[in-house]
Amino acid sequence: MALRIVSDENIPAVEHYLGPLASVRRIGGREVSREHLRDADALLVRSVTRVDEALLEGSAVRFVGTTTSGTDHIDLEYLRGHGIGFAHAPGANANSVVEYVLAAVAEVGDKLEHLLRGGTVGVVGYGVIGRAVAARFSALGIRCRVYDPWLDQHGIPDPVPLAGVLSCDLVTLHPELTLEQPWPSFHLLARPQLAQLDSDCLLINASRGAVVDNHALLARLTEGGGPACVLDVWEAEPLIDHALLQRVDLGTAHIAGYSLDGKLLGSQMVCQALASHFEIDVQVAASPAGEPEPLELPDGLDGAALIRHLLRARYAIRDDHQRLLEATLGTEPGAAAAAFDRLRRDYPARRELLGSVVRGRFAQESVVALVKGLGCIPVAVAEAE
Repeated sequence: MALRIVSDENIPAVEHYLGPLASVRRIGGREVSREHLRDADALLVRSVTRVDEALLEGSAVRFVGTTTSGTDHIDLEYLRGHGIGFAHAPGANANSVVEYVLAAVAEVGDKLEHLLRGGTVGVVGYGVIGRAVAARFSALGIRCRVYDPWLDQHGIPDPVPLAGVLSCDLVTLHPELTLEQPWPSFHLLARPQLAQLDSDCLLINASRGAVVDNHALLARLTEGGGPACVLDVWEAEPLIDHALLQRVDLGTAHIAGYSLDGKLLGSQMVCQALASHFEIDVQVAASPAGEPEPLELPDGLDGAALIRHLLRARYAIRDDHQRLLEATLGTEPGAAAAAFDRLRRDYPARRELLGSVVRGRFAQESVVALVKGLGCIPVAVAEAE
């Protein structure tokens, strides 16, 4: 008999990776209820589903998987206490978030040029995603400072206090959301911390909405002199603050980690863990997405222009900003919330830049270095081509 699986409708390719071993019922992540799980063997979720006693008590669920890196939406203690297997997907969407951050930097003023001329990046949270972000900026020759009181400081390069990160030219947030003392990340950036951000700073939040006090951020941006700001996550999602959306430079619908490659990798990781938990044999299937098309690099590009060109070739972040504006502004709260979730559910396929073949003449070593720094594979072409 096939395993009975309830899956968030936004998790792709579960059927592809498990084949005939599973019967999959797909439900909106915010709509999953105890009734849906009464006879389910396993539950697969993303970040919007709170998995705890209120959801699982009395159900048949023996395994929970989340295709996200973070686990703050999962009551792990409850799962352990009831013998329910668990798996998550650390790192699956890390590169997707990295490229979201880079794309945001490339689209806000001349921030990318400034960073390449010697600016600094402040990274809050040095978990899987924070490390990946710092590594990519470092590969591009950009210095990073890191704040993460939740980790052993000996494992952090150039650790600084929070004030040291807030003085950087770019501040990008990647902690998990926690209320635990002595280092809660809830409202880590409240009014006092936001006041420390200069007007020429760029703040990016692609972690959890409540890491930033959204009301305090709106006040800071409204009063003038505040930083440039890019938000992918919002307090009270999907009921986002429309006034704040109109104040930020770029606002998106919690899709930083939504690249097709990242979502498929997360699905594969969790499906393999599920199969192992139930001791069933599945063949590791190739990604259904296939290899992305190679990119062509025009002659004469270098520096910020080259980076911007390649980032835009894979991801147009302003399109996501525009979609969120058009879908939510001017509508009543219930309809706006539904539109926010619909943008996530119907998100278009977005391929990653990492691992892409880039074809060009590469007359300068600096060009090759930047292409490699972005995680791409430079392939030289002859003049005749």
